Amino acid sequence: MIGVYIKNIGGVWFGVACAGQQVFSTSFAPSEQETLKNLLSSIPFNVSFQVFPEPSAFAASVLASVKNVYDGKCVSQSFSLATEHLSAYTQRVFEATSLIPTGYVTSYGAIAKAAGGSPRSVGLVMASNPFAPIVPCHRVVSSDFTLGGYGGGLTAKLKFLIREKRGYMSLREIPVGDRKLKFFPVEVVLRKLGKDQGLDCS
Repeated sequence: MIGVYIKNIGGVWFGVACAGQQVFSTSFAPSEQETLKNLLSSIPFNVSFQVFPEPSAFAASVLASVKNVYDGKCVSQSFSLATEHLSAYTQRVFEATSLIPTGYVTSYGAIAKAAGGSPRSVGLVMASNPFAPIVPCHRVVSSDFTLGGYGGGLTAKLKFLIREKRGYMSLREIPVGDRKLKFFPVEVVLRKLGKDQGLDCS
C-alpha cells in the first residue's frame, strides 16, 4: 500500500506518496487540497493508498528534501523513484533531468539530444512530472533561455531559479551514455528575462 503524507511547512504544503523506501510522487502547492490532488493523480490506478496524518521517518526525510529544493538549497540525498509503470522514454528524460545541478539550467533540446526524442516530447514529459521538484523540471528552459512552460506557473518557475542562482560563470558538460548534456548558469536565464521583460532578478 502507498502511504500519502502532507505537511505544511512555512505556509507551503508539501507532500509525498511512498511505499517502503520508494517514492511514487512528490508535490508542493499553496493549499492542502491542491497538493493532495497532485499526489493522487500520479499514483498508479491499480495500487491502493492511504492518507496518513503523520509522516513515517522515510516520508519525513523526503519532505525535508523537497522543502530544501524548494528553498534553493543543494540536496545530495537521492531516493528510489517508482518509475517502472512509466515508459522507457519518460524514464530516460527523468534520469537526464535529475543530473541538472543546483545553479544551472539546460534546454528541452539538450535533454532531447541526451535522452532522444524532440524538444516538444521532452516538454510533454516535463508537464507530467510526478516527482517535482526532486526531478528538477524547473531547471529546463527554452533554447533561447526563456522559461518555456511549467505546471506550477511561470512565476513559480522564475522564483525557483532566483533562489537557485549561485553566481556561476561557465557552462558545464557531462556525459549521458554516449552523448553529452550541457548546463548553463541560471544567471543566463535571469539576465535574459531581466533584459527582455524588465523583471527584478536580483
